[in-house]
Amino acid sequence: MTRIKLLLAYDGTDFAGWQHQGGVRTVQSVLEAAITKVVGARMPVQGAGRTDSGVHALGQCAHVDIPEPLASRVPWRVALNCLLPADVRVVEVAICPPRFHAQFNAVSKIYAYTLWTDRSHVNPMRRRFVWDVPPLDWAAMDEAAAILVGRHDFNSFRNLGSPLGSRGTVRTLMGLWRAPGPSPSETIWRAWGDGFLKQMVRNLVGCLVAVGKGKAKPADVRLILERCDRNHGLPTAPARGLCMERVFYPGDADMPERPADPEQVGPAREGAAHDEHFPGDGCPWPDPDGCGHLG
Repeated sequence: MTRIKLLLAYDGTDFAGWQHQGGVRTVQSVLEAAITKVVGARMPVQGAGRTDSGVHALGQCAHVDIPEPLASRVPWRVALNCLLPADVRVVEVAICPPRFHAQFNAVSKIYAYTLWTDRSHVNPMRRRFVWDVPPLDWAAMDEAAAILVGRHDFNSFRNLGSPLGSRGTVRTLMGLWRAPGPSPSETIWRAWGDGFLKQMVRNLVGCLVAVGKGKAKPADVRLILERCDRNHGLPTAPARGLCMERVFYPGDADMPERPADPEQVGPAREGAAHDEHFPGDGCPWPDPDGCGHLG
């Protein structure tokens, strides 16, 4: 068997999340179904993280073990994209070491959350990917975000169902910052951390938006964080604005756009851009020679 690494992008709107669930459509289930059509047997796929229902991804990472003759012969990116539904795509494929594990080898992740602040309308082409909110106090939100950065017990920002290992609810948030979105009405908040509890990013964004609306103060955020109690009444941001943007592994050279500590982490560099590749109609798979090259 040969282990291959998959970089995935998907629109999570019509998925019940990443993880297998009986009787519902998930990213893992449709991906395994496509691989089964190529291999002729079910090959379990392991993802870097479990995105919830409605959450999107540009940089979800996964691995799967493939019989060696097929691993090197099949143009996997093209073949799988011929078989996958239009709302999920394989962006990159690489053969990786046999001990590589998409989940356990990950050292950090970046999630991006997009806010839409033009109250006159929401662009219908963006409505599935943004949370529409009123104009916000960005300075107050920046102040609150700075309080959340660091190594903390984030029990106040998790929902029930978080799988807890030896770390419990302690995580390190290396960065929480905002940047312009693809249109003047959009602002993107990025959370960079060594791991995230269930719905943690959505709870962090919900907290920041409450501060931006004036319903909470930055000082309240510090008290909520220190209290380690989820019963604080601040909202959970809806799933549609959240995207798993990047998973980092040992040896990755590129850094987030804004390191938590530029003096220690080094200069920020723009992450690698990945274009989605959509196969044309009438893909002749399973004839591998007819599907082009392996990207």
